[in-house]
Amino acid sequence: MEKRQFGQTDMQVSVLGFGGAEIGFEGASQATVSDLLAAAHETGVNVIDTAECYPGSEELIGHAIRGQRRNFFLFTKCGHPEGLPKEDWRPESLLASIERSLRRLQVNCVDLVHLHSCSLEELKKGDVIAALEKARDQGLTRYIGYSGDGAAARYAVDCGRFDSLQTSVSIADQEAIDLTLPRAAQRKMGVIAKRPIANAAWRHEQLPANTYHQPYWRRLRELDYDFLKGPDAPAVALRFTVAQAIQTAIVGTKNPTRCKENAELVKAGQLPEEQIQAIRRRWHEVAKEDWTGQV
Repeated sequence: MEKRQFGQTDMQVSVLGFGGAEIGFEGASQATVSDLLAAAHETGVNVIDTAECYPGSEELIGHAIRGQRRNFFLFTKCGHPEGLPKEDWRPESLLASIERSLRRLQVNCVDLVHLHSCSLEELKKGDVIAALEKARDQGLTRYIGYSGDGAAARYAVDCGRFDSLQTSVSIADQEAIDLTLPRAAQRKMGVIAKRPIANAAWRHEQLPANTYHQPYWRRLRELDYDFLKGPDAPAVALRFTVAQAIQTAIVGTKNPTRCKENAELVKAGQLPEEQIQAIRRRWHEVAKEDWTGQV
């Protein structure tokens, strides 16, 4: 699988990464996660992205890759402690969260910790960034980043204190392509695309019950891309995202065969430029002001 230089870090990351949200929220078994990560490694995936608030995800991943740490770059997020009703941006809480993540993942250090959808107001105070810098200084993480969208993501890029940005990029979520990706490229930050296939929301004939998928479903109904009516929809959606100014796209799944299928999709290479531009034009024609990046 294609590898890309991740900003100014020492990491060469696979263009596809494994996202750990789905295995947590959908209660995957340990055997399934072990099979998933074995399949991911077999296809060339070397990035695992998770978060403290994905129920059980860090523990499942930590057990699955025990003894295989060198095969993967481990990314996690902090700010929404599992079991609490809301976020907690106190520096002591962030540091405790990172230490807890290390225990769950069964490692001494992760490669990257992101602030998880931290507000612009909190970012501007500076304490949350300083907490991550302290974690880096203490050797708990090698690099630090921001995960989020909109004005907060732009501030995170412009402040110059983060190594990476994780943000929403897909056929149904294109704000970042103009708002933050060019600025991140100028600062030579690593960029991770989340939700790169827009939750495959086009598969549902009616509004999905899962509220997490509903905004993209509504957008795609209005965008009405021609390719969504055919069998190539997943390939076009994924290849559109990886064609943007990103280094890795995080895809979650509970199906080990899906890892191999996604790898085959990106092996097809660059989506034709005219198709990329057609998708961009349609977005600019249809997108409403409130179609902001989905946090």
